[in-house]
Amino acid sequence: MADDVITMIKTDHRELERLFDMMKKEKSSRPLALPLAVAMLEAHSRAEEEYVYPALAKEAGEKEEAQHATEEHHEAEHMGKHLLELDWESEEFDQELEKWISAVRHHVQEEEQELLPALGEALDAERLRQLGLEFAGQRSEELAGTAVHTGDGRPAEQRGSSGSGGGMTRAELYEKARELGVEGRSHMNKDELAEQVREAGGGNA
Repeated sequence: MADDVITMIKTDHRELERLFDMMKKEKSSRPLALPLAVAMLEAHSRAEEEYVYPALAKEAGEKEEAQHATEEHHEAEHMGKHLLELDWESEEFDQELEKWISAVRHHVQEEEQELLPALGEALDAERLRQLGLEFAGQRSEELAGTAVHTGDGRPAEQRGSSGSGGGMTRAELYEKARELGVEGRSHMNKDELAEQVREAGGGNA
């Protein structure tokens, strides 16, 4: 059934895999695909930690496994946020992207081969549907609220000074800087990119 939590989680996994493949094969997709993948992974993780993992621990008796999976979430989120700060055309990005994808795939494999089957055995169809509704609701709230958070809880778009980058992400500012031929752009943070784009005549960045 498409509305049970196991199917929903696996559907998210396949969508993340699609974004990973896109970023590996088409570098030009990275400025858009990477923030989407990071936000999607965080929203997915938050929804699992809020509803699915407590059920896994209490109802399926998989407390240690749920804790381990939560730790893997945090590691993968940290790696994804680090990628957002890198030059997506660089060798470092390629290397870190491979590490991130490998970490997420490892987590997905464990979840689909061990945790989700345990959940499916312990819970009846109605409970799985209920969890699916809760999971989907939390996931939607996270995505609607700019899901990528910094360490202090603010959305990533608000990093740096008071919004000097306007509504553009660092990846979008970087792409604009590349088009304008701004030198040293790969080492600049979001605010520095916004300033350079403005100075180069790139409009209201």
